[in-house]
Amino acid sequence: MVYAADEQRYEKLPYRRVSDSGLILPAVSFGLWRNLGDQMPLENSRNVILKAFDSGIFSFDNASNYGPSNGTAEVTFGNVYRNDLKPYRDELVITTKAGYHMWPGPLGEFSGKKTLVAALDLSLQRMGLDYVDIFYAHRWDPNTRLEETARALDLIVKQGKALYVGVSNYTAEQTKAITKIFDELGTPFIGNQVSYNMLNRTAEKDGLLDVLDQKHAGLVAYGPLAEGLLTDRYLKEIPADYPIHPTNQFLFKNGKDALIAKLNALNAIAQGRGQKLSQMALAWLLKDERVATVVIGASKVEHLVDNLKFSDNLDFSAAELKEIQAILDK
Repeated sequence: MVYAADEQRYEKLPYRRVSDSGLILPAVSFGLWRNLGDQMPLENSRNVILKAFDSGIFSFDNASNYGPSNGTAEVTFGNVYRNDLKPYRDELVITTKAGYHMWPGPLGEFSGKKTLVAALDLSLQRMGLDYVDIFYAHRWDPNTRLEETARALDLIVKQGKALYVGVSNYTAEQTKAITKIFDELGTPFIGNQVSYNMLNRTAEKDGLLDVLDQKHAGLVAYGPLAEGLLTDRYLKEIPADYPIHPTNQFLFKNGKDALIAKLNALNAIAQGRGQKLSQMALAWLLKDERVATVVIGASKVEHLVDNLKFSDNLDFSAAELKEIQAILDK
């Protein structure tokens, strides 16, 4: 059966402009990460991706190392794109990243020119694309001269393989350093994709949001639910073997009981708003216009649909924000 997108898809979610650029993104983007790679049946992945598009999500985020097996998330997306989404290419914002381990040998990671150029070529092949809308350097490279990384990204744009470039997991100071080179080259830098959620507010505290705003770029927030902590699953107990992302490991520094108490306090506010904790967590991130989009993931259609109910209540009263701030500061 030939796929036909929902004609009302652009009426279902808010979308926002990235700073004062010409790029517009849905409030939430769909990230494939480890949700829809080689360990998930293709038909299920297709259903989730198409449901996302039908629901107003037209931005899809990937990376060379997503899968779980390297490249397989891009293969999955490529299959759905070729068979279903290709007629809608001009509506889609497709992004990918390179920098974490992608293939054997010393050139299979980080941000040297050869590595970034080769990685994007492989990504384009896997997804069946001529170009991506945003290509990110996935992490800071402590060994490669920053000018080489910046010039490689600039070259990729000039070759027509990406419309915009970005960085991921860069600090405020690192972002400031590479954007200085981009300014000199005239490279269309669009943003920094970092871990940002109610419990991990490094992006605020180190000045990253301010730096991006000054550079006419946006913050793309990944991990908005702190690997599931900002849901109703862990209000009673957090398992001893809980797989926390490195960017969020500090959340356990005061013990799990303290974190559980904080989660329950936030959940009480969410219930008062008529939302689940996960839905409020997404809405809270979007209160700041400097957040260009929030990357969410799902391996099941029902999980995706549940999270998208965040848009039913995007407004926070001053009292709610004050109460949330007090909880987060504990």
